[in-house]
Amino acid sequence: MRDLRAGFQYLLQGQRWVARHGKQYGFGLLPGLITLVLYLAALVALGVWGTDFVSWATPFADDWSSPWLGLFRGFLLVVLFALGLLLAVLTFTAVTLLIGQPFYETLSETVDRDVSPDGTAPKSGLPLWRELWISARDSLRILLRAALWGVLLFACGFIPFLGQTVVPVVGFLVTGFFLTEELTAVALQRRGVDLRARLALLRSRKSLVWGFGTPLGLAFLVPVVAVFLMPGAVAGATLMARDLLGEETRDGADDQYDDEAATALPHPARQPGSNVPGR
Repeated sequence: MRDLRAGFQYLLQGQRWVARHGKQYGFGLLPGLITLVLYLAALVALGVWGTDFVSWATPFADDWSSPWLGLFRGFLLVVLFALGLLLAVLTFTAVTLLIGQPFYETLSETVDRDVSPDGTAPKSGLPLWRELWISARDSLRILLRAALWGVLLFACGFIPFLGQTVVPVVGFLVTGFFLTEELTAVALQRRGVDLRARLALLRSRKSLVWGFGTPLGLAFLVPVVAVFLMPGAVAGATLMARDLLGEETRDGADDQYDDEAATALPHPARQPGSNVPGR
């Protein structure tokens, strides 16, 4: 429970940080707005041509009598739209981060400099095109994992009782984990932590990750809300990445870790002589 609360505190701290740095907040809104327009256009297209697609995909039902034909294709249309919304939630962060890579790199570095004892921020030393390539490659890998989970959970949704109780909860936990991975990747990638090491690091602190990512995933169900929370989510993920790697925060810094975060359960990165994955 302590790690769950600490994860949520990082989410709040990130929102408070951007609220105190209006220029950085406005800068960080642009990628989310661009992504929102693209996703709304895709969902509108799905709504307009979804019926034609379902009819084309089910020619075997053309001769069914009423009302079975309408009920069957209506059900498939609802399923198709629900799947589209699920994929939009799962992929919104990845696409926004890909579009906004330069924006969020700058935002994350600013947060690091603000809270670092020496006022510096780690840099990858890679050219922009290389960073974009790594980000796109890793995002694709995460999206494939998320899609597999989505298909599995969708299938499990038809199990009586479990599909209406346990499966939605597991779905939000999975969404929260992948959202957190994508967001912390901005800060961890600059520190040379590759995808495999990032996943291992996050799995070692699942409660912290769920406390951060699951409430965010619930909020991201409303695309407009996602746009306005995204800059703060990147800032909070940067603060959490520092915690995951056991990095210190200077006294008196904006959004200094509060008692919940500072007293979070110990993890390997904080133990003397331990090795941080990917470093």
